[in-house]
Amino acid sequence: MALFRLPTATPPTLAPRGYGLLLRAPQMADFQQWSDLRGGSRAFLTPWEPIWPSDDLTRTGFRRRLRRYADDILEDKAYPFVVIREQDGALIGGVTLANVRRGIVQSGTIGYWIGQPYAGRGYMTASLRVLLPTLFGELNLHRVEAACIPTNTPSVRVLEKCGFAREGLARRYLCINGVWQDHYLFGLLDEDFRG
Repeated sequence: MALFRLPTATPPTLAPRGYGLLLRAPQMADFQQWSDLRGGSRAFLTPWEPIWPSDDLTRTGFRRRLRRYADDILEDKAYPFVVIREQDGALIGGVTLANVRRGIVQSGTIGYWIGQPYAGRGYMTASLRVLLPTLFGELNLHRVEAACIPTNTPSVRVLEKCGFAREGLARRYLCINGVWQDHYLFGLLDEDFRG
């Protein structure tokens, strides 16, 4: 097995499933569910996310998002996933592996969101548990990182339940909802996950 995964002409097709969930790349057919869920959850999500573009919930904005995603996947830079509840096909949230770095680093950063109707029910913890074997397996990462605002207790709990270790505090790390916010930094190593 090669130590470092190199980009290929054909990116991997990733669709991990488990716990009654399917994680797969977003597609245009997801637009209505995605837009309805994000729009209906806007007040719930706003404190934890960057300011949304003015056309974020439009079909044009979604199409542009999908083009960027396709480029990122092809270039082995990022892998976005929608989270689908298999029992009814409901789109309930999303997870993105971003900032993929290869060579001597072999790491990436995850971010995630859950629609308000599905929050607090264990879906995001289950989603990460479904995805992590793919990140350390098919994508051959050594380290997965995450960051969250210290007051986002549910997000901290998700990461801790999935085995991430809190590694520090980054001051004014990300601009969230228009304000530079401190973030806890978390990391999970391949050997920690497999151990």
